[in-house]
Amino acid sequence: MAAAVPDDQAGVPAPVASLAAGRPVSLVWAGQAGGLTFEAGTGAGRCFVTWAPAGSSADLAGEADRLSWAGRFHPVPQPLSWGADGSGSWLATSALPGESAVSQRWRAEPAVAVRAIGEGLRALHENLPAAECPFSWQAAQRVTDARERAAAGLLDPAAWHESHRPLGVRRALRLAAAVPPIDRLVVCHGDACAPNTLLTADGGWSGHVGLELLGTADRWADLAVAAWSTEWNYGPGWERLLLDAYGARPDPERMSYYRLLWDLAS
Repeated sequence: MAAAVPDDQAGVPAPVASLAAGRPVSLVWAGQAGGLTFEAGTGAGRCFVTWAPAGSSADLAGEADRLSWAGRFHPVPQPLSWGADGSGSWLATSALPGESAVSQRWRAEPAVAVRAIGEGLRALHENLPAAECPFSWQAAQRVTDARERAAAGLLDPAAWHESHRPLGVRRALRLAAAVPPIDRLVVCHGDACAPNTLLTADGGWSGHVGLELLGTADRWADLAVAAWSTEWNYGPGWERLLLDAYGARPDPERMSYYRLLWDLAS
């Protein structure tokens, strides 16, 4: 979800202000895990700083490691600095060309944006070598994590998609335990929702951001959610265009499974 941009720098976390070193700061995104991303500076010297307050589930150190590895093969932001103290943690990264696929311009041109998202996701899956990836996002571990969260009382069906709410936690976990056979093992983005693809002015994809969960998994773990997110961001009717742009035929079983797992893991 897009965050509100503050009118001034009041409330900017001290580490973010320090990294900005007097440059203008604006809030550009609020993540579901509690992190806030700020843009610092303008022009060629601009960078982005993500701040996660203490207690947030955001793993910025892990994201820095993933960006460093993925940047060898695919256009992603490069980590510039990382740190933590008693108030939280922060990660500064370089800027990539382009703007989010859910910017005002691209919301008005969904056909262009959705096609670029599909093409960009296919490029990411092809560029990142699964055999060399040190990170995993496998379904079995995600199900285990969901069970642990359920035991801790942290799963709330009211926050799930309306199609999953009637299942309840127990039945949803039982369904998630039946992991479909892997169609194609790739390095998945981990949060392939539309906002995490960047587009250039001509409508082509330029890179990916938000790779905190990057790791090896069935390509449908990404595809199911990427296609789903087109409805959230552009309205109904765009899923098939994304799959066509990626080069995949619809797989209802895997799409349904990985969407349920997404709700359980979110």
